[in-house]
Amino acid sequence: MTKKLVTTVAAGALLAGLAVAPVAYAQDATKPMDQPQTMQPAPTTEAPATEAQTTTPPAAGEAPADVAKSDATYLTEQASEQIAASTYIGQSVYNASDESIGEINDLIIKKDGGVEAAVIGVGGFLGLGEKDVAVPFDRIAIAEQPNTDALKLTTTETVDTLKAAPEFKTKSQKIAEQNANQPVDTSTTSSTGTAPAQPQQ
Repeated sequence: MTKKLVTTVAAGALLAGLAVAPVAYAQDATKPMDQPQTMQPAPTTEAPATEAQTTTPPAAGEAPADVAKSDATYLTEQASEQIAASTYIGQSVYNASDESIGEINDLIIKKDGGVEAAVIGVGGFLGLGEKDVAVPFDRIAIAEQPNTDALKLTTTETVDTLKAAPEFKTKSQKIAEQNANQPVDTSTTSSTGTAPAQPQQ
Protein backbone atom coordinates (compact mmCIF):
# COMPACT_ATOMS: atom_id res chain seq x y z
CA MET A 1 0.00 0.00 0.00
CA THR A 2 2.83 2.39 0.93
CA LYS A 3 4.65 1.51 -2.29
CA LYS A 4 1.52 2.32 -4.33
CA LEU A 5 1.09 5.66 -2.48
CA VAL A 6 4.72 6.62 -3.11
CA THR A 7 4.35 5.74 -6.82
CA THR A 8 1.19 7.84 -7.10
CA VAL A 9 2.80 10.84 -5.39
CA ALA A 10 5.88 10.52 -7.62
CA ALA A 11 3.71 10.39 -10.75
CA GLY A 12 1.78 13.45 -9.58
CA ALA A 13 4.98 15.38 -8.95
CA LEU A 14 6.25 14.42 -12.41
CA LEU A 15 3.03 15.64 -14.08
CA ALA A 16 3.12 18.89 -12.08
CA GLY A 17 6.72 19.40 -13.18
CA LEU A 18 5.73 18.87 -16.82
CA ALA A 19 2.94 21.41 -16.52
CA VAL A 20 5.28 24.05 -15.10
CA ALA A 21 8.25 23.18 -17.36
CA PRO A 22 7.22 25.41 -20.31
CA VAL A 23 7.53 28.50 -18.09
CA ALA A 24 11.27 29.08 -18.37
CA TYR A 25 13.13 31.72 -16.45
CA ALA A 26 16.53 33.22 -17.28
CA GLN A 27 19.05 34.55 -14.78
CA ASP A 28 20.72 37.88 -15.33
CA ALA A 29 24.42 36.93 -15.65
CA THR A 30 25.55 40.58 -15.39
CA LYS A 31 24.73 40.84 -11.66
CA PRO A 32 27.16 39.45 -9.10
CA MET A 33 26.08 36.33 -7.23
CA ASP A 34 25.90 38.05 -3.82
CA GLN A 35 23.14 40.44 -4.96
CA PRO A 36 19.59 39.19 -5.00
CA GLN A 37 18.44 38.46 -8.50
CA THR A 38 14.91 38.76 -9.79
CA MET A 39 13.45 36.08 -12.00
CA GLN A 40 12.52 37.26 -15.49
CA PRO A 41 10.66 35.36 -18.16
CA ALA A 42 12.88 33.98 -20.91
CA PRO A 43 12.86 35.98 -24.14
CA THR A 44 10.52 34.67 -26.80
CA THR A 45 11.16 34.42 -30.52
CA GLU A 46 7.60 35.35 -31.49
CA ALA A 47 7.10 38.09 -34.07
CA PRO A 48 5.62 41.36 -32.83
CA ALA A 49 1.86 41.60 -33.05
CA THR A 50 0.54 42.78 -36.37
CA GLU A 51 -2.06 45.50 -36.82
CA ALA A 52 -4.80 42.91 -37.22
CA GLN A 53 -3.83 41.33 -33.90
CA THR A 54 -3.74 44.62 -32.01
CA THR A 55 -7.05 46.01 -33.22
CA THR A 56 -9.98 45.78 -30.88
CA PRO A 57 -12.89 43.55 -31.85
CA PRO A 58 -15.87 45.29 -33.46
CA ALA A 59 -18.87 46.25 -31.37
CA ALA A 60 -21.94 44.04 -31.51
CA GLY A 61 -23.75 44.40 -34.83
CA GLU A 62 -20.70 45.88 -36.58
CA ALA A 63 -18.84 44.04 -39.31
CA PRO A 64 -15.09 43.55 -38.84
CA ALA A 65 -13.00 46.05 -40.80
CA ASP A 66 -11.67 43.48 -43.29
CA VAL A 67 -15.19 42.19 -43.98
CA ALA A 68 -16.58 45.69 -44.38
CA LYS A 69 -14.04 46.38 -47.12
CA SER A 70 -15.18 43.32 -49.08
CA ASP A 71 -18.94 43.94 -48.75
CA ALA A 72 -19.01 45.21 -52.32
CA THR A 73 -18.39 41.68 -53.65
CA TYR A 74 -21.49 40.18 -52.00
CA LEU A 75 -25.10 40.87 -52.91
CA THR A 76 -27.26 41.69 -49.94
CA GLU A 77 -30.56 42.04 -51.79
CA GLN A 78 -32.03 41.44 -55.21
CA ALA A 79 -32.01 44.57 -57.37
CA SER A 80 -34.91 45.49 -59.64
CA GLU A 81 -32.95 44.49 -62.78
CA GLN A 82 -31.96 41.08 -61.33
CA ILE A 83 -34.09 37.95 -61.64
CA ALA A 84 -33.62 34.73 -59.66
CA ALA A 85 -33.39 31.49 -61.65
CA SER A 86 -36.19 30.05 -59.53
CA THR A 87 -38.48 32.74 -60.96
CA TYR A 88 -37.95 31.35 -64.48
CA ILE A 89 -38.31 27.65 -63.73
CA GLY A 90 -41.91 26.58 -64.30
CA GLN A 91 -42.89 29.79 -66.10
CA SER A 92 -45.00 29.49 -69.24
CA VAL A 93 -43.57 30.92 -72.45
CA TYR A 94 -45.96 32.66 -74.80
CA ASN A 95 -45.80 33.24 -78.56
CA ALA A 96 -46.65 36.46 -80.41
CA SER A 97 -50.36 35.50 -80.34
CA ASP A 98 -50.24 35.28 -76.51
CA GLU A 99 -50.63 31.48 -76.58
CA SER A 100 -48.63 29.32 -74.20
CA ILE A 101 -46.21 27.21 -76.22
CA GLY A 102 -44.39 25.49 -73.36
CA GLU A 103 -42.87 25.83 -69.92
CA ILE A 104 -39.31 26.53 -68.81
CA ASN A 105 -37.89 23.35 -67.29
CA ASP A 106 -34.31 24.53 -66.80
CA LEU A 107 -31.73 27.23 -67.55
CA ILE A 108 -28.35 26.59 -69.16
CA ILE A 109 -25.74 28.85 -67.56
CA LYS A 110 -22.21 29.38 -68.86
CA LYS A 111 -19.35 28.60 -66.50
CA ASP A 112 -18.13 32.20 -66.71
CA GLY A 113 -21.62 33.58 -66.02
CA GLY A 114 -24.67 34.52 -68.03
CA VAL A 115 -27.66 32.48 -69.13
CA GLU A 116 -27.10 30.80 -72.49
CA ALA A 117 -30.45 29.11 -73.08
CA ALA A 118 -33.82 28.31 -71.59
CA VAL A 119 -34.87 24.68 -71.79
CA ILE A 120 -38.53 24.73 -72.79
CA GLY A 121 -40.72 21.64 -72.51
CA VAL A 122 -43.00 21.46 -75.52
CA GLY A 123 -45.78 19.09 -76.55
CA GLY A 124 -47.08 16.20 -74.56
CA PHE A 125 -49.64 16.17 -71.81
CA LEU A 126 -48.84 16.39 -68.09
CA GLY A 127 -45.18 15.78 -68.87
CA LEU A 128 -45.82 12.67 -70.97
CA GLY A 129 -44.45 12.88 -74.50
CA GLU A 130 -42.90 16.28 -73.73
CA LYS A 131 -39.71 17.24 -75.53
CA ASP A 132 -37.08 19.63 -74.17
CA VAL A 133 -35.74 22.30 -76.53
CA ALA A 134 -32.94 24.68 -75.56
CA VAL A 135 -33.93 28.08 -76.93
CA PRO A 136 -31.17 30.72 -76.97
CA PHE A 137 -31.93 33.12 -74.14
CA ASP A 138 -31.75 36.22 -76.33
CA ARG A 139 -34.88 34.99 -78.16
CA ILE A 140 -36.97 35.30 -74.99
CA ALA A 141 -38.38 38.67 -73.98
CA ILE A 142 -39.01 39.27 -70.29
CA ALA A 143 -41.73 41.60 -69.03
CA GLU A 144 -42.44 42.15 -65.34
CA GLN A 145 -46.05 42.25 -64.27
CA PRO A 146 -46.89 45.56 -62.52
CA ASN A 147 -46.82 45.56 -58.70
CA THR A 148 -45.71 41.91 -58.49
CA ASP A 149 -42.55 39.91 -58.96
CA ALA A 150 -44.25 37.77 -61.64
CA LEU A 151 -42.83 37.66 -65.16
CA LYS A 152 -44.31 37.19 -68.58
CA LEU A 153 -41.97 35.46 -71.02
CA THR A 154 -42.59 35.74 -74.74
CA THR A 155 -40.71 34.49 -77.79
CA THR A 156 -40.92 34.56 -81.55
CA GLU A 157 -40.83 30.74 -81.51
CA THR A 158 -43.99 28.79 -82.17
CA VAL A 159 -45.17 25.34 -81.12
CA ASP A 160 -44.35 24.10 -84.63
CA THR A 161 -40.77 25.48 -84.65
CA LEU A 162 -40.12 24.00 -81.21
CA LYS A 163 -41.53 20.61 -82.17
CA ALA A 164 -39.30 20.63 -85.26
CA ALA A 165 -36.21 21.71 -83.26
CA PRO A 166 -33.71 19.11 -82.06
CA GLU A 167 -34.27 17.71 -78.59
CA PHE A 168 -31.98 19.00 -75.84
CA LYS A 169 -30.13 16.44 -73.70
CA THR A 170 -28.28 17.15 -70.48
CA LYS A 171 -24.80 15.75 -69.76
CA SER A 172 -26.28 13.16 -67.41
CA GLN A 173 -28.73 11.99 -70.09
CA LYS A 174 -25.90 11.65 -72.64
CA ILE A 175 -23.72 9.67 -70.19
CA ALA A 176 -26.65 7.38 -69.33
CA GLU A 177 -27.26 6.74 -73.05
CA GLN A 178 -23.56 6.01 -73.66
CA ASN A 179 -23.49 3.54 -70.78
CA ALA A 180 -26.68 1.88 -71.98
CA ASN A 181 -25.30 1.49 -75.52
CA GLN A 182 -22.03 -0.13 -74.46
CA PRO A 183 -22.04 -3.88 -75.13
CA VAL A 184 -22.02 -6.12 -72.11
CA ASP A 185 -18.97 -8.41 -71.94
CA THR A 186 -20.34 -11.93 -71.53
CA SER A 187 -17.10 -13.72 -72.45
CA THR A 188 -16.12 -14.32 -68.83
CA THR A 189 -17.55 -17.51 -67.40
CA SER A 190 -17.28 -18.97 -63.97
CA SER A 191 -14.77 -21.80 -63.61
CA THR A 192 -16.62 -23.16 -60.62
CA GLY A 193 -19.88 -23.69 -62.42
CA THR A 194 -21.29 -27.20 -62.78
CA ALA A 195 -21.62 -28.82 -66.17
CA PRO A 196 -25.16 -29.25 -67.41
CA ALA A 197 -26.61 -32.71 -66.98
CA GLN A 198 -26.40 -34.92 -70.07
CA PRO A 199 -29.75 -36.10 -71.38
CA GLN A 200 -30.31 -39.83 -70.95
CA GLN A 201 -30.91 -41.95 -74.05
